[in-house]
Amino acid sequence: MKFIDAVKITVQAGDGGPGALTFNRLPGRPNGPANGGDGGNGGNVVLRGDHRLNTLLEFRFRPLHKAPTGARGGSNRKTGKNASALVLPVPLGTIVSIIDDQGEPQVLGEIMQEGDELVVAQGGRSGKGNARFISPSRPRPDFVLDPDPGEEVRLSLELKLMADIGLLGFPNAGKSTLVQAVSNARPEVADYPFTTKVPSLGVARRHGRDIVIADIPGLVEGASEGVGLGHQFLRHVERVSALAHLVTLPEFFEGDGLAALCEAFETIEKELERYSPELAQRPRIAVLSKADLPAVQECIADFERWCGRRKMLCLTISSHHQRGLEDLLDAMVRLVPTVADPEEPEAPGFDPLAS
Repeated sequence: MKFIDAVKITVQAGDGGPGALTFNRLPGRPNGPANGGDGGNGGNVVLRGDHRLNTLLEFRFRPLHKAPTGARGGSNRKTGKNASALVLPVPLGTIVSIIDDQGEPQVLGEIMQEGDELVVAQGGRSGKGNARFISPSRPRPDFVLDPDPGEEVRLSLELKLMADIGLLGFPNAGKSTLVQAVSNARPEVADYPFTTKVPSLGVARRHGRDIVIADIPGLVEGASEGVGLGHQFLRHVERVSALAHLVTLPEFFEGDGLAALCEAFETIEKELERYSPELAQRPRIAVLSKADLPAVQECIADFERWCGRRKMLCLTISSHHQRGLEDLLDAMVRLVPTVADPEEPEAPGFDPLAS
């Protein structure tokens, strides 16, 4: 499924139903009083959170959504039926903004939980039938009050992934392979940069808990300024609880491996700090990936010491050979806050923030 994380759509609430212009015509009373009923109210347009969705793709192909119109009023003061709301399901984590007359988005709200609802356009009020306007001096009003049209609103929808752990790193650092190795996700994996063009989610189960892992597309230097679609990618880590920063060396790297690893690690960290100082303070672990490569093996001890001096846990993994993955999942479990369950045993292992 194609991942779409930002769309603009137009929604139109339903018009109110017209009131009836009718009169009571009984035998012997051809000129009876007015008895036209009111129409029904138009339907609202409502966005509702749906955990089964993870993309805004549906809106890309349907940019216009209109709610039904209220029913017409009837004779004998019968009120027309109110129109039902048009409910549009959206993924959890969707930010909803109204686009003003100057084309600027104004945030209306966010859909964060399953079943959360946000009314984005109000249905029109019903028209009033002529029975509404009867008076002692006017038993047969020959007019009705027109219904109101439904609101038409231009919306901007922006999806930010909601995950426990966000994977950071340069392109081809092994993030997609890791997600595939520990979760149910099946991202595209290949040995070339920028395989992952869009974020994806995987769910890993460890010690009775589900950990949602976001595979964020590889960042590049300058991402905080929008280089390489950096803003589109970085916004997806804003809601994660913790970060796992993957770093590795190219397969046939020659040179000072430790220096290369440290430079790569610090480059991404600086981009994160420039984009959001608050985000840069999230708990994180360093992950030295592709440990089956000889060039990486030579740097393991030195890189672990380098991370230790920064009070950051460093784990070494090889997704291809399933090495170190259990320790990594244990660390992720401890990084993600949860409501304590006295019947659920605490994950064994170590303190992931220890040096």
